[in-house]
Amino acid sequence: MKKLLFPLLLGLVAATPLKGLCDVRHSITTSSQLTVNGAYTDANRIGSTYAVSGSNIKVATDAHFGKLTAGTATTAATLDVGAYDINTTGAAYSFSETWTQGDATAPIGTGVDVTSGVVADMPAYGETLTMSGGVAGSLAGTITSAGVLTLTAGGANTSAIGSVVTNVTIK
Repeated sequence: MKKLLFPLLLGLVAATPLKGLCDVRHSITTSSQLTVNGAYTDANRIGSTYAVSGSNIKVATDAHFGKLTAGTATTAATLDVGAYDINTTGAAYSFSETWTQGDATAPIGTGVDVTSGVVADMPAYGETLTMSGGVAGSLAGTITSAGVLTLTAGGANTSAIGSVVTNVTIK
């Protein structure tokens, strides 16, 4: 009887899982992100500026140095040019004059038209940054249950990002 009981007990012990001795955890995380960016324009008006410098220079008779004249609600300041003479004839002189015409103010609701994500026209300001809208085109992304990632490029101003992360933890 002992000879028969020993193999039977041994078979039961071998068939029992060894819980607590080995813990296995497995996870798969997949993601895809498809982005079609919108159109935008960032425009900054610049102001009118005038600067003059020099030596041995004077304002001509019945004249003035250059000066800015005030603009209106929709126009920029303008330059009223001056008239200059040499102060001491025959002596060395230097003269420098710079002028930047400022931007006029565009009426509200004008300046930018966007059609189908494309910026058709924009304000003509001194500092303008324009980005056309994205065009989805053939933009696509798929991830199969087997973790196979497929990304297809789209048109202008689009992006596709995909990832598959597999974790196996054995404790």
